[in-house]
Amino acid sequence: MEHLHHFFQYGPITAVVAYVMACVGAGLGLRCIVRAFATTGLAKQRWLLIGALAIGSGIWTMHLVAILGFGVDGSPVRYDVSLTLLSLVVAILLVAAGVFALGYSSSRVRGAVLGGIGTGAGIVGMHYVGMSAMEIHGTLSYEIPTVVLSAAIAVGVAMAALAVAFLTDSFRGTVLAALLMGAAASATEYAGIAALRLDITPGTSVLPGASAVEFVFPFIVVFGSFLFLSSAFVALSPIRHEPVAAATATAAPSRDSNLAS
Repeated sequence: MEHLHHFFQYGPITAVVAYVMACVGAGLGLRCIVRAFATTGLAKQRWLLIGALAIGSGIWTMHLVAILGFGVDGSPVRYDVSLTLLSLVVAILLVAAGVFALGYSSSRVRGAVLGGIGTGAGIVGMHYVGMSAMEIHGTLSYEIPTVVLSAAIAVGVAMAALAVAFLTDSFRGTVLAALLMGAAASATEYAGIAALRLDITPGTSVLPGASAVEFVFPFIVVFGSFLFLSSAFVALSPIRHEPVAAATATAAPSRDSNLAS
């Protein structure tokens, strides 16, 4: 038997804040990737890794905010802490795979496709691992067509976001891409919640795990602070154009030899 589940038991504020957090993480990550394209070697790897951490942390924080507003008729809802943390690891690893594929691709079009697949997979994997942490009095299952739709949204919109960011090659494009990436994460989250089918078994036993407020709120504060402080750091960090510097260094001896002659 299906039971009603609520997306916004505290009103639409959770959806708005969730979207903002996803956009902040995406924007920070995309700016880091832009810096990675201007560097080489270890510096490039560091920027790509920070970008993956930012995007992965942003979509995970979005998930935490979203589940604050999630409730079920007929049962309390609690979350397994270890599985919820695993969903963060899944998000970062899969996004990192996409980000590094983008960063080292010889074609930005192919990079946007591979990056979109990795980032979209990170969004999907994070959501469904995170929702598997849910503990209720009863069982849950999913409506498969809606699950497929949520995955298609994640991958398709993530590809579009990366294409906008790296084919337009402008700050305005990065902002638009961050808004699109935030939309991909939020749409996947709520489509995935809509796909839930619940069979509640009334009970009075204490459920394992932690409530959303007990567990989620401290992490929202920590990761939210990380994203905003990191955004300030990236915004103030100069971009090193190493290829340009190398070209200048190569040209310098030629000028000196001309003067000597």
